Amino acid sequence: MKEIWLLADGDNWEEVKASLRNAIELGFDGAIVRENYIDRAKKLGKIELLPLEEIVEIKSARDQEMALSKKIAVLKFSDWKVIPLENIVAMKKGKAIVIVDNIEDAKLALMTLEKGADGIAVKGDRETLRKFYEVAKYSNEKTKLYRAKIKEIRPLGLGERVCIDTVSIMSIGEGMLVGNKAGFMFLIASESEESEYVASRPFRVNAGSVNAYLKVGEKTRYLSELKAGDEVEIVSFEGKVRKSYVGRVKIERRPLLLVVAEANGVEGSVILQNAETIKLINPEGKHVSVSELKIGDEILVWVGEKARHFGVRIEEFVIEK
Repeated sequence: MKEIWLLADGDNWEEVKASLRNAIELGFDGAIVRENYIDRAKKLGKIELLPLEEIVEIKSARDQEMALSKKIAVLKFSDWKVIPLENIVAMKKGKAIVIVDNIEDAKLALMTLEKGADGIAVKGDRETLRKFYEVAKYSNEKTKLYRAKIKEIRPLGLGERVCIDTVSIMSIGEGMLVGNKAGFMFLIASESEESEYVASRPFRVNAGSVNAYLKVGEKTRYLSELKAGDEVEIVSFEGKVRKSYVGRVKIERRPLLLVVAEANGVEGSVILQNAETIKLINPEGKHVSVSELKIGDEILVWVGEKARHFGVRIEEFVIEK
């Protein structure tokens, strides 16, 4: 996920304080303030802080080298050019946060070399900050989903499944990517639909068995290791991605169901609770209960790299079945 930082470079503490409060309430990741304001800024709320004096203004190749040496490099381009940013994005080891003045530059910074900078630093009134936040957190994040056909549905015995309760409200057509293989994950629907038997719980995804992977950015997490405060991704049937956090995880013993599907010649599986409230999402964004799922039905999946080590992609010989 991309980060958004507040650039609070003013020398009037009351104005800086008002901007900091806006940023904290909007969910900004960090703020850049004058060094003599850092202690006061810490008292306003939990937000990462950097001194204004840490900003690297890119004017030459030497400045570029300095930026590459920093753990978090806040970059200012006095003469906005894409090539220096491309170089930094391609070679950086730490985090690159780019100061931008408008929405167009923000989008450019976040998409350079397709990968983009790690985040942007911005200033303005509350409404301006909110618009920048939406660009950083939503507009540029998208994952490609594929149509997959159901190949097998088979009841299993009892096992432990994981419910992920998030701090966010999800809509119909949104859920999380879960699967038994790191390179093949099913879009599991949130419990945002009303049921004849239970009320909707739009903050919840009944995600699958404890062994399954959850896709979080470029990494995977085992469902069994999630805990309160962990970052997760909410994905829509259109491929839009937004960040949320775990509020709690509930692991319970329930009857399970194996679901196998194929997309573009690649096969994958997921093990879900065998209950009518557990649903997959089809290409039209509709929820399909596992109790009504049939061979040949189309659902949405994500297909990617297969080899992972502690959740990180690696290049080695790995077969997952």
